[in-house]
Amino acid sequence: MIKRRFSKQITIGDVKIGGDAPISVQSMCNTDTRNVEATCSQIEELAQKGCDLVRLAVLNKDAAAAIKDIVKLSSVPLIADIHFDYRLALECINNGISALRINPGNIGKRENVEKVVKLAKQQNIPIRIGVNAGSLEKNLLEKDIPLSEKMVESALGHIKILEDLDYDLIKVSLKSSDVMTTIEAYRSIANKIPYALHLGVTEAGTLRGGLIKSSIGLGTLLAEGIGDTIRVSLTENPVEEVTAGIDILKGLGLKEKGVNFISCPTCGRTQIKLIELAKKVEERFKNLDLPITIATMGCAVNGPGEARHADFGIAGGIGEGYIFKKGEIIAKVPEDKLLEKLEEVIKKSYE
Repeated sequence: MIKRRFSKQITIGDVKIGGDAPISVQSMCNTDTRNVEATCSQIEELAQKGCDLVRLAVLNKDAAAAIKDIVKLSSVPLIADIHFDYRLALECINNGISALRINPGNIGKRENVEKVVKLAKQQNIPIRIGVNAGSLEKNLLEKDIPLSEKMVESALGHIKILEDLDYDLIKVSLKSSDVMTTIEAYRSIANKIPYALHLGVTEAGTLRGGLIKSSIGLGTLLAEGIGDTIRVSLTENPVEEVTAGIDILKGLGLKEKGVNFISCPTCGRTQIKLIELAKKVEERFKNLDLPITIATMGCAVNGPGEARHADFGIAGGIGEGYIFKKGEIIAKVPEDKLLEKLEEVIKKSYE
């Protein structure tokens, strides 16, 4: 059982972050925010996959204006990602955004920061301080200390700006494209601040490499109890980010929603097209909203026993297979009927 780090709880829309709240999964639209129809369509697609929060890039006044219509149509809370122009933050708050992602240090004069914080405080809008290793302040870059500590120092400086303005609806992220730098930065700041932490390995890469880096970085931190909300950053359809995030949480036992799929590696005992079958099982039951484990095992000799902890499963044979439940074989079925029979058994169990 993972003991999670304590953090001050904030609320984004109707989603609680930190404290004893479940770890939430985020993604970011890659649409032009000015295109309300396309953006809302992608938000809904992400929501259907289990995304809890969606971030939108707000690059200009037209994008900020579009937030008003997008908020009305969205089924999940939205976060505005803003750099440099504090006026965009003000407009997004007035247009109903649920949270902001900014760096207080890059939106100009202190009076500009004060304007944003004052309005955010009035409307209970949380702010994420997003520190990236690639965009640190010049004075920090020149310091002879590890990059992770430069990131922490940057975050603490931004936090102080908000705290000095008597504002504490804060969430913090410290992202690097280097996995160990990311881990070290979060470990360091976790003991220095009480605020919720948003985890991510930035610029992680395309699907395969990005999944590996994110799984190592986020998985390590989450296993240590660090992290309240996550984004798996991938150069891919944002839907893949959501699926990956949920799978990481399920793999650590931190999320029960949806099916947990397990399958054995192939070996010389396998007499069925296991790789193909395992993929078909995942596709067939990927939208099943039950907190169960489904196993796809290569043989009847060891399969049911090795996957005894699974709620349901298939064990392969020669041209046939076996359906098992909690390690006990309950049916012998021709290979082409295995998925159909498995679905029947699961449905009967939950009628």
